[in-house]
Amino acid sequence: MSQTEKIVFCTGGGCTAKLGAGVLSHILEKLPRGEKDPDLLVGYDSRDDAAVYRITEDIALVQTVDFFPPMVEDPYTFGQIAAANALSDIYAMGGEVKTALNLVCFPESMDLNILGEILRGGAEKVAEAGGILAGGHSISDSGVKYGLSVTGLVDPHHLYANDAGKVGDKLILTKALGVGLICTANRVGEADPEHLAAAIRSMTTLNRTAAQISRKYRVHAATDVTGFSFLGHLHEMMGGKLSCRVDARRVPVLPGAEKAAEDFLYTAAGQRNRNHTAPFVRFEGVPFSMEEVLYDPQTSGGLLFAVDPADANELEQELQQAALAAKIVGEILDKTDPEIIVAY
Repeated sequence: MSQTEKIVFCTGGGCTAKLGAGVLSHILEKLPRGEKDPDLLVGYDSRDDAAVYRITEDIALVQTVDFFPPMVEDPYTFGQIAAANALSDIYAMGGEVKTALNLVCFPESMDLNILGEILRGGAEKVAEAGGILAGGHSISDSGVKYGLSVTGLVDPHHLYANDAGKVGDKLILTKALGVGLICTANRVGEADPEHLAAAIRSMTTLNRTAAQISRKYRVHAATDVTGFSFLGHLHEMMGGKLSCRVDARRVPVLPGAEKAAEDFLYTAAGQRNRNHTAPFVRFEGVPFSMEEVLYDPQTSGGLLFAVDPADANELEQELQQAALAAKIVGEILDKTDPEIIVAY
């Protein structure tokens, strides 16, 4: 790929390209609800990760869609990351991936070999997830965008909703934070190659193993941490009825992320996350760079579990034994004001 194509290809994407949570909430509140279907177990009302529709007493469909512009220069790697990110929503609901459809926006003037590499990366991740790539849709566009529409299956009795946590539950995060900051540093030539490589390894790692391990334990709620940041998705988990305390020292952070924040290499999406979530958060002695990490939009981030306190240490240990950067990072409390306390 020529240097010109690199610049056109990677203009800043991933989950930093999401519309802000505040904007989306304003729009969704105005949509007509229609007649309630009792088999729609999860819709957009709870701002959950995917829709879940019950087919039988023991089988429900999990449906999700996710796509975005590139955040790395290599097309194959971008395809892997975009696919892993879309597949993650199925795992966040406690489901298994079954089928996927490609979603492609691509300029007709760009080298089609680039598109081929994107699709190859995506197809490999779908196969790794145990799913079948069953088709897709493409349009000509002024910029590159790629992702998947994914269908999975879940037992309705073992569904992970994002807002079903209980007081006393421990919060476990399965991946380190900071990919948005590191990708931003990379775009301006300030990222250490080793730090970027670590971020890419994180983004291309499926949440499949974490999800499979979690099913052996009493997990009450789960979400995946993506564009709305750790604190934004944690706010959604509280559902307006719970609160939590987070130990910022225990939150796993990718090497180089805090340095990027100290150098003011954060994203507009991170600032939107701060503006939306800050009214619900109180920091106690947390350095500003770590605040930025907690508001940083993640692409293909980890799962965030609310797990029974009696199971938390064992689940954390098993996740770590599977080479995941998992940590118990906090605890759910009775509803208080502020909703989220982050101590250091």
